[in-house]
Amino acid sequence: MPPLPSSVSSAPLAGAAPWVLQTRGLAGQRGDRALFERLDLGLAPGSVTWLRGRNGRGKTSLLRLLAGLSTPMAGEVLVCGRTLRQGGPEWRRRLVYIGHQNALKEDLSAAESLRFLARLHGVPVDDALLAQALRRMGVINRQHAPVRTLSQGQRRRVALARLVLSLDAPLWLLDEPFDALDADGVAALNGVITEHAAGGGCVLLTSHQPLSLLQPEPAILDLEPYAVA
Repeated sequence: MPPLPSSVSSAPLAGAAPWVLQTRGLAGQRGDRALFERLDLGLAPGSVTWLRGRNGRGKTSLLRLLAGLSTPMAGEVLVCGRTLRQGGPEWRRRLVYIGHQNALKEDLSAAESLRFLARLHGVPVDDALLAQALRRMGVINRQHAPVRTLSQGQRRRVALARLVLSLDAPLWLLDEPFDALDADGVAALNGVITEHAAGGGCVLLTSHQPLSLLQPEPAILDLEPYAVA
């Protein structure tokens, strides 16, 4: 078994809080092609882990698998110390997954589209909470604008405003969350991630650009040692 980074382990330390996310012997694929195998990891409360690997190595596939959107070839996934049915209601309540696509409705306003996403994932919101989330991500001035009129960076900020509404979800799985963000957008997202981690939340994310997050310092999980030859 290849060595694991500091935030990753197959069992919690004595006296430590239970892992937010743990996998045992996990193997994943895309279509008929096996991508990675024998992945044992444990992500601790308050941690941020940067998932890395070459293009096609399986970073997005792993995030989707952990989000319950696909089925592993082998192994198991435990969220908050329990083996939950992937994709089931309790599974979804414990995590937030934001992929490459922003999943916004083109004909809705920014606020309406964010409200739709929140309700779709069982997050109760009102106008004040929506405004707070959009303000936190720097797009409050575009709350009434149709999504189709927003720039790519503004769309990404609206999608990421969902995180502000989900600070109590133990696990965030974020696929290239910094894409299309300018410096102010990156700073806003870093602030939200820091707050989530400070409250005991856990973040697993991918990024093609270097991370500027300082608190907490991200650990690195490289998929290369787990690649299927």
